Amino acid sequence: MADSPSTPPAAAAQSSPSAQTSPASRGRLRTPEVAAISVGFMGPVMAMSLNGIGVADLTGTSVPFTFLVSFLGTMFVAYAFIRLTGFVTHAGSVYALSGTTMGPRAGFFGGFALLGTYLFFAACIAGACAVFFQAMAAELGLPFADSLWVLIPLVVAVFVLWLNLRESTVTARTLLAIGLVGVLAMVVLGVVIIVRVASGSAPVSTGVDLSTLLPGDAPVSAIMTASVFGFLSWAGFESGTSLSEDAREPKRTIPRALLGAVVLAGILYTFVMFAQTIGFGTDEAGVAAFAGASSTLTALSSTYIGSWFAVLISVIAFLVAFASLLSSTAAASRLLFALARDGFGPKAFARTHPRTGVPGPAVLFVVVTTVVLACGTGVLGATSVDVYYWYATIATLCMVVAYGMTSVGVIRFVLNSGRRIPYWELVFPVLGLVYLVFVYVVQVIGQEAPYTWFPWMAGAWCLIGLVIVLARPALAERIGARLTQEELE
Repeated sequence: MADSPSTPPAAAAQSSPSAQTSPASRGRLRTPEVAAISVGFMGPVMAMSLNGIGVADLTGTSVPFTFLVSFLGTMFVAYAFIRLTGFVTHAGSVYALSGTTMGPRAGFFGGFALLGTYLFFAACIAGACAVFFQAMAAELGLPFADSLWVLIPLVVAVFVLWLNLRESTVTARTLLAIGLVGVLAMVVLGVVIIVRVASGSAPVSTGVDLSTLLPGDAPVSAIMTASVFGFLSWAGFESGTSLSEDAREPKRTIPRALLGAVVLAGILYTFVMFAQTIGFGTDEAGVAAFAGASSTLTALSSTYIGSWFAVLISVIAFLVAFASLLSSTAAASRLLFALARDGFGPKAFARTHPRTGVPGPAVLFVVVTTVVLACGTGVLGATSVDVYYWYATIATLCMVVAYGMTSVGVIRFVLNSGRRIPYWELVFPVLGLVYLVFVYVVQVIGQEAPYTWFPWMAGAWCLIGLVIVLARPALAERIGARLTQEELE
């Protein structure tokens, strides 16, 4: 959700090697280090606290199996990034790879889809900050009315704005470390749950139910629909591409790191979701408790270890969410700055601070937009959990389009690479595209409001990008060329 500890997109914008790393210091990162950073950018604590809730509501006890499906789909999608970074060394992200393989206009379209991902993801994370603050307050015994959650994004936004205007790399690195500590805490919790359930000392009596790793009674449509939430957990796996110029032998290091990050996250997510499912119990009451939780890790920590561990998890989750918000708003503002610099959007967005070089007006606009989206939805009656899931779905669907561009790009690259890549490997990006298209289509068919609206919202955003490409091809090509050839500085 994703990048700071949580979201990759920001890594492409905020951790630009040219902006923060001197030539003498480049080439030091090895495969394990890049993979660890990519996993940290995904924000596993936040993902595992929230993303299983919607899955449980749709698939019952088949939550671990659904994450296995998401894992397989992510592997097909990741193929494009793994293969392309073996031939192209670039610190850019989706927009760079699609632009490199299909030209500047495709680069602009991919960048515009990615901008939508950043903006909607920021609103989603603003909701997550409120969810985790509420969980933290509950564990500490502090009174906090649920209806006041809209105040949390307002307060958090002030600190996000303050830090983004100063580009605090120390803060980002500190929060990344907190995210990795959170992964360790999750693993500890998962082991404790499995041991207690297996030994019969757990508060549930359904045991270690391995059938949760199978589809069970859940229909295929429900599993594929729920896989959207699982897919979101890998958002930002491609963040390692932004470290190309910092990696030793990048054409070997980056592909291996991306593969390692996706696989490591897949194992971690499946393990944690299995532990959570049996921890709540696989009977009807257990499924209802899972689907009705506001923060699953916090609830299970309190039940299986103690309130002190629940407080620790809630604090870590809140800090990780804050870091993700810091990251996603920084990424969106940098992309807005790049677009405005080349003539798209208000000229004010192209202005930077003479001392820090920060695009202040763009940062302010993104942070205010994030608050309006999150709090405005809350004022209309949505809960903080609703805000997280609703905007996460829209962001993921925009991301599906951006990732799809990269998959199309690698197909073209394979066909035009002079057999440097065997043609039989085309099956992987094709399956990746099929998965992305199916995820999108499933979100259109058979849904109930408000989820029936979200694919059209994401589609409308991407359609705007397409209209710009068709109506102003010279502008789109100029901006796309800049996005393809430069890092966002």
